[in-house]
Amino acid sequence: MALFDETFLGNAAWRWIVAGTVALGVLSILLLLRRLARGQYKRLAATPKEELLEIPLHVASSTTVWFLLIASVFLGLQILELPAKATRLVLTVFTIGGFWQFGLWAMTAVLALLERKQRHALAADRAAAGSIGIIAFMARLTIWSFVLLLTLSNLGIQIQPLLAGLGIGGIAVALAAQNILGDLFASLSITMDRPFVIGDSLQVDDFSGTVEYIGVKSTRLRSVNGEQIIIPNSNLVATRIRNQTRATERRVVFTISVGQETPRAALQKIPGLIRALIESHEDVRFDRSHFAKIAAASFDFEAVYIVKTTEYNRHMDILQEINLRLVEAFEKEGIAFAYPAQRLYLEQQTPVESQLVTK
Repeated sequence: MALFDETFLGNAAWRWIVAGTVALGVLSILLLLRRLARGQYKRLAATPKEELLEIPLHVASSTTVWFLLIASVFLGLQILELPAKATRLVLTVFTIGGFWQFGLWAMTAVLALLERKQRHALAADRAAAGSIGIIAFMARLTIWSFVLLLTLSNLGIQIQPLLAGLGIGGIAVALAAQNILGDLFASLSITMDRPFVIGDSLQVDDFSGTVEYIGVKSTRLRSVNGEQIIIPNSNLVATRIRNQTRATERRVVFTISVGQETPRAALQKIPGLIRALIESHEDVRFDRSHFAKIAAASFDFEAVYIVKTTEYNRHMDILQEINLRLVEAFEKEGIAFAYPAQRLYLEQQTPVESQLVTK
């Protein structure tokens, strides 16, 4: 029993044993609660229905073992009477651990809410879905900045001079990271202006594809060939983009060439013939049809019509049918299409000997 009468830091050994028992008990209970929260969250996340407790359980599941251990030791030490320095040290460690755990909870909740928002936005508002990645980045930056500043403050570091130094150093960092910051501000511009959203079909210079992801630094397109095209956001803001998804109709210029042996009467029929073929389609609006050009080896006709849908396959189906029916109509009229040809003219001259005899 003499061992229990020994004192450590002003507390008897039995009080230390009680404090340790309390700490182990609290830690066991907290670990059990976290395990139950994780199990319940997995069951709710496996169902397609969004439950009210799904996000709170997800946040509770993100609690780290280190914080549970710090919290258990802190509660156990409340039984003891420690010196002032030790008390301040224990309180500081618990406070800093709480700040970082709170930051993790806040980050988990924000990301879960943004993920839920993205699922709804993909079905209703694809523009909002594209901005969620930018919002998540800014949320991470804000939360962990506050956590870091609170940690430094609790460690006794003066924040005001540090913030002033960061302001001066930030200028140097901004100059050294102009490209990264340019992409960041470009992503914010894309988020606010919304020139395109996820799912839009874009043509950027020589590249074309469907927008898959709008990130902080770059935007990713999926081309028709299957490869992923990654373009920096600063390039997208500075260049010209064709958003084919937002087109309401498709303008088609239709050109044919016939041989120059075609008689004038047949030439007069061709514009009306082309017009009749175009107007036979319900989802096409005729614009014009003319004898446009007398070329070196052909007579060229040009017609313009508008397809009232942006679907490319429908456009090609209409063009194919017009071509087939035009070939059929030309065969009936005896009109031949022009083809590349060269003509060689030979001139027969009188031999020199025959000219001398004649003289």
